[in-house]
Amino acid sequence: MQITPTEIPDVLRIDPDVFGDERGFFMETWQRQKFAEAGIDYDFVQDNHSRSVQGTLRGLHYQIRQPQGKLVRVTVGEVFDVAVDIRKSSPTFGQWVGDHLSAENKRMLWVPPGFAHGFYVTSGVAEFQYKCTDYYAPEHERSIRWDDPTLSIEWPLEGDPLVSGKDQEASILEKAELFG
Repeated sequence: MQITPTEIPDVLRIDPDVFGDERGFFMETWQRQKFAEAGIDYDFVQDNHSRSVQGTLRGLHYQIRQPQGKLVRVTVGEVFDVAVDIRKSSPTFGQWVGDHLSAENKRMLWVPPGFAHGFYVTSGVAEFQYKCTDYYAPEHERSIRWDDPTLSIEWPLEGDPLVSGKDQEASILEKAELFG
């Protein structure tokens, strides 16, 4: 397994070892000791799985209390996955990192607590799975607009994205409730 810091060092790109032959493949997606040695030493309490059609943009989501770290991957299709540092005390505050995650490349991304997260579906359909370090708490959920001009995220859009009403009405970074 290769674990590499991204341009924001707290966000990690994980390329698992994949063992394949004519029958298929095998890979470890989580192994506590190896991940702890790489700095991902968390207890995961919840697994989530979503399915979205091409052009769907979900995010940028976070929980202001009970912040969630997320270990994300795609098991069907492809997405462009984005993490935004929203920790005001961080040297990378307001910066974002993005990567293409797909069933083909089997890459994972570690998005630590204190980050807003979102993704855009670039394939016909995508199934997105992620482990969380804390429970979903809708009363603490917040969103930052996916098209916030101060973030200038370079989404690989093809036309107007499919965005939920909640995400369309999200705050811009300047007015959002953020981490200290």
